[in-house]
Amino acid sequence: MYLIDTHSHLYLDEFAADQQQVLLNAKEKNIGKIILPNVDTETIEGLFKLSEQYIGYLYPLVGLHPTSVGRSYSKDLKIIESYLDKYKIYGIGEIGIDLYWDTTYKKEQIEVFEEQLKWSKDLGLPVSIHTRNAFPEVIESIYKVGADNLKGVLHSFSGTQEELAETLKLKNFALGINGVITFKNSNLTNVLQNTTLDKLVLETDAPYLSPVPYRGKRNEPAYLWNTAQKLAETFNVDVCKVAEITTENALKLFPIS
Repeated sequence: MYLIDTHSHLYLDEFAADQQQVLLNAKEKNIGKIILPNVDTETIEGLFKLSEQYIGYLYPLVGLHPTSVGRSYSKDLKIIESYLDKYKIYGIGEIGIDLYWDTTYKKEQIEVFEEQLKWSKDLGLPVSIHTRNAFPEVIESIYKVGADNLKGVLHSFSGTQEELAETLKLKNFALGINGVITFKNSNLTNVLQNTTLDKLVLETDAPYLSPVPYRGKRNEPAYLWNTAQKLAETFNVDVCKVAEITTENALKLFPIS
């Protein structure tokens, strides 16, 4: 029995001092595979350097994060795109639209998101999608590029019942569930009553969003079992069933088997 962490950023500076130990912790806790979405042009070399040390365990994605879209977005996007031919990749991400912190580059974020969705469609690769205060815009872009020809994960899902219903219409997409489900102020357990385990995958978003009882500390893949246990309680099943179904879901979405 093992889990797949479908979204982790182990190449970031937060792990510089003990990266190898964090990976050892993950293996000891039966985290069988870890997917690594990129952030920007500065992180991509570190992402591939780490992935090449753990081939068959770490799986890199290529993408430009929405909060990394700025004045030089066109140049940055070309740099990111150049990696599509340089390395073996397993998806496009982390991409999306984020209007929480700043709306200055909303138009550019949408343009960058849709271009990267086209990469996904052309290459037949899944996407890892970030959305914050931009759910309608993200859904609109997915349909514009072609929902039937896209697949992937709506990363860190914590939406409303209405957003869940809209997401479930996307037949090739799963919801990424992380430590948020363990938070006291989260309504996610109630929202998820309207779906089933076969629409969910597990993730950490490490080093962010640590589950209880690690909230406030740096997150890491070994903590994924805390999220899995909360999901088991949510659906009133054994955690083994959560591991079995979410692992199967991840293997269907990402070419990592």
